[in-house]
Amino acid sequence: MDADALRAELRSFIATNFLFADVSSVDDEASLLTSGVIDSTGAMELISHLEELLGTSFPDDALVADNFDSVDKMLAFATPFLQ
Repeated sequence: MDADALRAELRSFIATNFLFADVSSVDDEASLLTSGVIDSTGAMELISHLEELLGTSFPDDALVADNFDSVDKMLAFATPFLQ
């Protein structure tokens, strides 16, 4: 999976599971936590989904809000895990 495919998948997952809206409503730079799109449970759902997509498990010390607060931040964090 490349970065563009991962971005599309994350946007689709967020739109479907949290916004119940069209993918075009997902702003890649917007804070998902501050805007109320996700809460701590939603963050764990996103992390699990991302781990499944990448076929990896993230170290506990990497599971901080800043790594998963927006689509752009998730992509920056996940780039080293892309195959």
